Amino acid sequence: MQFVELAATSAAVAATSARRGKIDLLAAALRGLAPEEIEAGAAYLAGELRQRQIGVGWAAVRDAPPPSEQATLTVAQVDAALAEIGEQSGAGSQARRRSLLGALFGAATADEQRLLVGLLSGEVRQGAQAGLLADAIARAAGVAVAEVRRALLLSGDLKTVARAALTGGSAALGEFTLQVGRPLAPMLAQAAASVDAALEATGFPAAVDDKLDGVRIQVHRSGDDVAVYSRSLADITSRMPDVVAAVRALPARQIVLDGEAVALDPTGRPRPFQETSARAARRAGQVAGAGKAKRTGDVSEPTGADGADRAAEAASPDVLTPYFFDLLHLDGADLLDETGQRRWSVLAKALPSGLLVGRRMVSTVEEAAAAFDAALTSGHEGVVVKAAGAAYDVGRRGAAWVKVKPRHTLDLVVLAAEWGHGRRRGWLSNLHLGARDPAGGGFVMLGKTFKGLTDELLRWQTERLLALATERGDWVVTVRPELVVEIAFDGVQTSPRYPGGVALRFARVLRYREDKPAGEADTIDDVRRFHMVASDRT
Repeated sequence: MQFVELAATSAAVAATSARRGKIDLLAAALRGLAPEEIEAGAAYLAGELRQRQIGVGWAAVRDAPPPSEQATLTVAQVDAALAEIGEQSGAGSQARRRSLLGALFGAATADEQRLLVGLLSGEVRQGAQAGLLADAIARAAGVAVAEVRRALLLSGDLKTVARAALTGGSAALGEFTLQVGRPLAPMLAQAAASVDAALEATGFPAAVDDKLDGVRIQVHRSGDDVAVYSRSLADITSRMPDVVAAVRALPARQIVLDGEAVALDPTGRPRPFQETSARAARRAGQVAGAGKAKRTGDVSEPTGADGADRAAEAASPDVLTPYFFDLLHLDGADLLDETGQRRWSVLAKALPSGLLVGRRMVSTVEEAAAAFDAALTSGHEGVVVKAAGAAYDVGRRGAAWVKVKPRHTLDLVVLAAEWGHGRRRGWLSNLHLGARDPAGGGFVMLGKTFKGLTDELLRWQTERLLALATERGDWVVTVRPELVVEIAFDGVQTSPRYPGGVALRFARVLRYREDKPAGEADTIDDVRRFHMVASDRT
């Protein structure tokens, strides 16, 4: 298939609002792929690379050569070129990568270049999410959607499932089973503004789990081999020796667990996510070159210390402590289709209490509200309310799990905005946010966000910000600091990237405050107070 055909499909999907129309377009493109192109083509239609990462970002494509007038690239050729770019390493690799990238872009038409930029920057915004692709794969292959979703549930890899469905049909999809050692796409939680709203979705009885602000982990053990996977299914075993040791010490011979790894202080309270992430990074550096050795016996077993000794050990500079909230497999028995209550019961018997996430079974709103308050008091970022009768719905964000976190808001000032990509092309999208500096005057940048913006708001803010522009670049438009925007965020973290030393976590736009002058925006001192409160709590 010509790559330009995929680019045209991507643009058409972005311009189509109807779900059925999107599925028809995607299915037609999938049917046109050669067998050897299916995995790459399915990935591109999902807005990502088959290789996930190849060491190239936006900065590398800013100076792309002029587009080709004629479309010559095939999907297979693009995939091969991207794979070669990702394989470059060692001395001179950056220059080689730049040269290969330039050759690829030079052979691409304008439409193809737009899709390549979106794929490399992660900004393909065409509305083709995994659920939509699953429906399109089913239609293209002539199989039941349930068969495709089940295969996705067990493999966690849309590309592999697409190839199986399109080349082998139902028989090939039926070969996907839970295999210890092969990660599954984790079950996800949707969000609710309150515990009451969460319970409306889950019903009773329900579990209220502490929401740990850590690294999501899925741990597979078969005999003495232990592997740890991230939320994105990356193998992070080498970064998690403490997790490996804890799971290897369990009496089970085969087990698949879902949980979080967190950094703790000497009292056993969770540290901010930044510290958890930093500890994982330091671990990766310490074991660089060890490869898979950490999975086969060179991690010391736990000493069995508990109480103060265990807390002191967990609080050492690089330790990450695992807590598990679900069990997917135990000694030959799959538990995916069991109810939550059944899985949690087996989990509680298979693991010591010190490895279990805090959980309270509730039957009233009042009990759930008390559990939410207790979680916040203990230093957690909120709770996840879970339907006791629900199966483990791998890879889906349904109503069976609902997360609730306290929402904070600040009124900040827009300092600049970046031009968007994909379906946001032509609109100012990514906002540079600043807090007022009462001491020195001016504004202090806290970070950026493009989240929470509807098409209507994008159009409005583009027109408004261009009217305030003081400098128009190809990438960034700087504006007079006059427009106030109300921003919701989950927390404040230390950040050396910004002059104020802090940044917002998960910032998203709620609304513009044209009724409020910039001189009444929240100050950097207000932001730092949020940070101090979070630090005290954790």
